[in-house]
Amino acid sequence: MIPKLRFLEFREEWKSKKLGEIANFSKGKGISKSDIDENGKTECIRYGELYTFYEEVISEIKSRTNIDISSLVLSEANDVIIPASGETQIDIATASCVLKSGVALGGDLNVIKTKNNGVFLSYYLNSKKKLEIAKLSQGISVVHLYSSQLALLNLKLPQLEEQNKLANFLSLLNSRIQTQKKIIEDLRLLKKEIVKKIFNQQLKFYNYPKTYIGWEKKRLGQIGKFYAGGDLNKLEYQKEKNDDYIYPIYANGSEDGLYGYSKTFQFPSNCVTVSGRGNLGFANVRKTPFCAIVRLIVIIPDDNINSKFLEEIINYTNFVIESTGVPQLTIPQISNYNILVPCLEEQNKIAHFLSSFDDKLYIENKLLNQYENQKKYLLHNLFV
Repeated sequence: MIPKLRFLEFREEWKSKKLGEIANFSKGKGISKSDIDENGKTECIRYGELYTFYEEVISEIKSRTNIDISSLVLSEANDVIIPASGETQIDIATASCVLKSGVALGGDLNVIKTKNNGVFLSYYLNSKKKLEIAKLSQGISVVHLYSSQLALLNLKLPQLEEQNKLANFLSLLNSRIQTQKKIIEDLRLLKKEIVKKIFNQQLKFYNYPKTYIGWEKKRLGQIGKFYAGGDLNKLEYQKEKNDDYIYPIYANGSEDGLYGYSKTFQFPSNCVTVSGRGNLGFANVRKTPFCAIVRLIVIIPDDNINSKFLEEIINYTNFVIESTGVPQLTIPQISNYNILVPCLEEQNKIAHFLSSFDDKLYIENKLLNQYENQKKYLLHNLFV
């Protein structure tokens, strides 16, 4: 009845209660997608937004509506809302506390009103109680969660003062996580705008001599050798890296596409891979020797092409694929695209400059992961 982690001033045991003993339940009222108006008079929350937009605490409202207020169900500050239907059991176990009064609550929302701290309750339900809530839900193709089921949920609760302190503490951490996400998003947008200016030749990285002819148009097929990834069953591989299996195996994907590790490698370092399926045209410089599978396109650049510059200009290129089946980018298709290429010295300067953005994004993403792991640890240990 005592959590593993606790503020030192609190010593009382937590008390066992059923959710139905500390709360009253009601339902929201239907607000369809067509009822949403960005200039609407009344802020509103639709149940689908709990899956895609909101987290444990709702302070800023995404949507608005012009539905007559007399036909709406309006929130009171501290209300906790949980979807009443969803696609999977685990998804439906999603709780959020609404900090504002007067927000219209859409249909398919269970509304929980309590004198306990709603923010504390949302964090608690989303962590320690998530699996229990999921097991309460019913259905196959569509999963339903009823207030009568939620009322039976067993809770262990501290006094209100401790709830308030926990809620404030977790909200501060969550606010820092949101700030970190905004930092990363702003950096990505800034890099995107700079890349656009570079490849439109609005930013210069080279003092052009009078004899310099400028950026030269080339087909991608002219800037290196192209290969397609082979079959996985031809490789001896392991999913995890060890002393023998040290060379990464890459497949198509929007991130690094890491599949596993091999004893031998097929391609040298500083090649560029391009995703031929899924996220078509996504390029990556591979900084170590590697293997490629499932038709991942591999480019070994010529000596006068900087690999990082090539990665960036391919990612900037809009590949239009006409296909009646599964869309895919092939070597003949990508080879025929034209790009503009400056001299190697300017390529190197551009590559170095854009790499500094990537290094900064790596550091900020690593910091975000640390915050998110800290939140998971705290949610696991601050509740009973």
